[in-house]
Amino acid sequence: MLKQINLRTRRRDEMLDITAEVAQAVSQARIQDGIAIVYCPHTTAGIAINENADPDVKHDVLLRLDEVYPWEHPRYRHAEGNTASHLKAITTGTSQTVIIAQGRLLLGRWQGIYFCEFDGPRDRTCFVKTLEG
Repeated sequence: MLKQINLRTRRRDEMLDITAEVAQAVSQARIQDGIAIVYCPHTTAGIAINENADPDVKHDVLLRLDEVYPWEHPRYRHAEGNTASHLKAITTGTSQTVIIAQGRLLLGRWQGIYFCEFDGPRDRTCFVKTLEG
């Protein structure tokens, strides 16, 4: 089953917790054992799994990504001016795979699934593909 998740981001850099939406896709698929693939079809956004208990983690991750990939750099050449967004998306990756066990996402106690926006605000889409097995 393929489920589309539509998102609206509000800031240039933002991590949106989409764990509940992915869990809903798994529930709708009625799969007891298998995998869920969460995929982002954008070149300036990504998907990550990380801690979702302390909001300071999101802050710190975005802060460090900005330090590693500053928005402006004298040697960037991309005409749209969003090279940092592309680099951040490459770093986070376009997808994550999560095991489904007993009809639920097999995530660690503190883990959540994040849509990572690096060139917002925008209307965005991600997909959840569930596979039985």
